[in-house]
Amino acid sequence: MRVLFFVFVYLLCIQTAQAKDFDQSHKIWDTLLKKYVTSEGLVAYKEFQKDNVLLEQYLGSLSQVSEEEYKSFTKSEKLAFLINAYNAFTIRLILDHYPVKSISDIGGPLPLLNLARGAPWKKNFFSLLGETRNLDWIEHQKLRKDFSEPRIHFAIVCASLGCPLLKGEAYTGKQMEIQLKTAKLSFLRDPKKNSYDSKKNILYLSKIFDWFKEDFTKQSTLIEFIQEGFEEKIKIDALVEFNEYSWKLNEKK
Repeated sequence: MRVLFFVFVYLLCIQTAQAKDFDQSHKIWDTLLKKYVTSEGLVAYKEFQKDNVLLEQYLGSLSQVSEEEYKSFTKSEKLAFLINAYNAFTIRLILDHYPVKSISDIGGPLPLLNLARGAPWKKNFFSLLGETRNLDWIEHQKLRKDFSEPRIHFAIVCASLGCPLLKGEAYTGKQMEIQLKTAKLSFLRDPKKNSYDSKKNILYLSKIFDWFKEDFTKQSTLIEFIQEGFEEKIKIDALVEFNEYSWKLNEKK
């Protein structure tokens, strides 16, 4: 029994040590975002290339996390890990093909066909949790499948102007709740993406609310979910129209 006890303690210590190996502050990614992302959420991709070594160092740290180590993270730490991974590997994808006018240019010569097929997001080009992955896997097989958290759609950014703004800081487990709340309100209060004409009783919303409506209406109606982002009271019978989505690169000019 004593031997088994010491074996248990030893294994527990190893697991604890492994869990501490990964930097939960995402310091490197935070430094890069503060350096190359503007307050408007635009990215200085050309300048970002100069820090390719540092970016690779951060991406490498993500790739080194095993499935077992990931399971030892708290829920908030898992969310931060996946959100930052999605955004960081998206930057990597753009830089690998830079200069491009849109992420839709990646995958073939026809941007509309690339969008229809989801080519940029289905491209396997990085390793995460022990296997070769793509961006779709992070979004649909992990974030949407494993977490009942619709606000992730305001945190992951697909390098396009129609997307939510890329935050100039890394997501962390400790700040997750306030960061997700801020991301939601920031997106809802962007008049280029969402607005309400009270006279006509028409809601003009981002297509994100159309594409992922099921995620936003699991616990409330769509209007109830977005109300906190609007000063005016939205009538429950408001007509909803979805704005055109801009796939132009979210690049700082």
